[in-house]
Parts: sequence; structure tokens; C-alpha cells
Amino acid sequence: MSVTRVHFPEREQYLAQIDRLVNSHVLHGSESLCKLLRYLAEHALDHPGSSLKEYQIATEVFGRSPTFDPQSDSTIRVQAGRLRLKMVEYYASEGAEDPIQVDMPKGTYVLSFHRREASAARLQAVSHSAQHDEIVAGAKADGKWKFAFVVLLALLTVASAAVALWLAHNSRAPDRASDPAPAAFATFWKNFVSGPQEPWVIFSNGAFVGRPETGMRYFDPVRDSRDQILEHYTGVGEVLAVHALDHTFALLHRQIRVKRGSLLSLDDVKNNDMIFVGSPAENLTLRDIPSTHNFIFRALDSGPRKGDLAIVNVHPQTGEAEYWVGSPSHANLIEDYSVIALVRGLNPAKSVLILAGTTTIGTQAAVEFVCQQNSLEELLPRLQVSDAGELKPFEAVLRVKVTRGVPVESAIVALRGGKP
Repeated sequence: MSVTRVHFPEREQYLAQIDRLVNSHVLHGSESLCKLLRYLAEHALDHPGSSLKEYQIATEVFGRSPTFDPQSDSTIRVQAGRLRLKMVEYYASEGAEDPIQVDMPKGTYVLSFHRREASAARLQAVSHSAQHDEIVAGAKADGKWKFAFVVLLALLTVASAAVALWLAHNSRAPDRASDPAPAAFATFWKNFVSGPQEPWVIFSNGAFVGRPETGMRYFDPVRDSRDQILEHYTGVGEVLAVHALDHTFALLHRQIRVKRGSLLSLDDVKNNDMIFVGSPAENLTLRDIPSTHNFIFRALDSGPRKGDLAIVNVHPQTGEAEYWVGSPSHANLIEDYSVIALVRGLNPAKSVLILAGTTTIGTQAAVEFVCQQNSLEELLPRLQVSDAGELKPFEAVLRVKVTRGVPVESAIVALRGGKP
């Protein structure tokens, strides 16, 4: 039943259902989609029946400027499409038994809330009761109606049995552990799931001095003692990135081992496949192992952005920039750049994947790029695969658009090691 007029008790139930979606494995970690879902839900409940325009969503949800042009910028359509797919995935898995279903019909940006059908058992009980009432009525009717009632009862019995079987089949949540991962995931992550041991995820925790209550800043080797370093903090992007990786490897039926960069040893790197989350500016271990050769992180030593962390293009190709740098540190973060690189480790038999931005949000964007089916399907055709079906080393740079601290769009701007 589609809801157009929402009373207070129903509103609370529908908002509770939105909370279930936001906190699900399917959506958790996708902050931009969660923000969009909550906005659409509030609008649907507060303004039933009214439509939404892309421009309104762009400016009110994603902080786009008043000059936003939906004809030339497809961000909202892309995000809405992703949200639809996520909701379908949720109700096909962990939300299979939820009493309320949330939909967003194609071509609109308006959510609808539906009460889901009764259980198969309840339907069977109702149908049996209806059959009994029909039989009693048939016994009291004239003989000429008996045949019609018998036919009606037969049709009702067959229909109720069919509906009950259909509901019983569709109400079972699929066993996610037995479902094969999408082909793009299996191809991209093969190097990290084919070995006997779980891969290690190493997240950066920057070297700070000071304390949160009195003020913290990055460690400066010129004026600070190493005894003052506080290594207990990391960025929000790294936190969400680790969650996204954990979810991806669950789809691949593997576990990951998580460790902070300051506790990593070179022996660990030699003996395991590694995924580094964060740039060498904070993940200091990356400075001691084989790393990127074409796109490297370096603080600019001259010019108006002197001191800002940039991704330097060692061998620029035609039309490429010499370096990429995100929004200035004194301004709101609206753009960042990230590196995605697959390289050989200290032990050539092991793989190292580097996922890093010039800020914590850029790092989050790099991880989300390789943990989403649509972006992997965009990247994989441009990469080389060995005869054994494993990806060959590559390095890529992403441009990341950021809105209110959330990466909302990423695009490849440079690639090395891909197909000629």
C-alpha cells in the first residue's frame, strides 16, 4: 500500500525503516548515499505527493553552487541510480523480512513506503477460513449454485497455494556467504584472495604532538622531540575505508587483518599481501618499501601552494599536469586527488595495493573506487591481465569532488601500466 498521508505513528515507523537501511551492511560507509536517502525520506513524509528536482537535491544535499546545471552535470542521476540499486540489494538480502519496503521509482526522486505482504502462513490461514465460509454458504444455496461454488473453491485453493509458495520462496533471505562475488571484484582482488593467508590492511595514523583538549598538530622533526609523538588518531576517511574493505572481502568470502602503520614491521611486508590505506605522508612504512614510480606524494617546495601535499607526475604525458593538488588547506575542501596503485612488494611474490589521497577524504574516495562494482567495471578494461588471470602492476590518479566532507564523484585523470 503506497502511503500519501502520513500520521505520526506511521512517520516514526517509516523513519525507523530508513535507519535500518542507513545502518545496513549494504549502505553503511556510503555517506553520500545515506545523506541522500535521509533527505528524500524527510521530503516524502513532510511533503507527500510533491516532486523533487535535480537542482534542489544538488544545492540542498550536496552543496552545489546556484549555478549547478543538471543538463551538463549528471551527479544527481548517478547518485540516485546507485541508491536504487542499494535498496534493491538490501531488500534481497538482510532486509528480506522487514515489514516496510522503501522504493524510489525510476524517473523520480520521490520515495514511497509500502507495507509488505503478510507471511505465507497467515495467507494460508486466511484462505482456509475463506474456503470454510464459502462451503457453508454453498450448502444453504440452491442446488443450481453448488457447481459454481465448487469451481470457485477449487480456483481459490489453487491460487492461495500458489501465492503461499511464492511468498515462502521470496521471503527467504539469500545466503550471502554462498553467493558468488561480482566478476569485477573477483578479477581485481584475485591477487589478494588466492593465497592461503588473509591480506593485511595497513591504515595510516599520523604523527601528532599535543593533546585533543589542548590542541594537536603534525609532528615537526625540527622543533619536536619524537618522545612527544601521539599515534592514537587517524582520519575519518581511513576509518570508513577499512569498513568498505571489510565489506568487500566479505563478498569474496575472505577476511582481512587490520593493523595501524606505526606498528608495522618490514618482516610483515615481506611475508604478506598488503593494502596500504593512506599516503606516505602519514603511512610512513610506504617510504621504506617499493612504492609508486610514476605518481609520488611530495610537498610542494615553491609557488603559491608551497608546503601543500601534492601528487607529482614524474613523467607527464601530453595534456597531463605536472602535479595535482587539492583545495588549499585554508579553504573548504571541494576537490582532492588520490592514487590507486598495484605494485610488487619486497617479496616479488607478494602484492602491494596503495590507496591514498592528499587528504583523508581523498583516501576514502580511492578505497570506495575499488570497492564499488560500477567503478571497477570502468577501470578493469583499461588494465592488463597476465596469462594466469592476475592484474599486472599499474598506477592511476583520481580527481575527487568533495561536498561537505563527503567524496561524491571520482574520475581517472591519469594511468600508467594500462593497455597500450
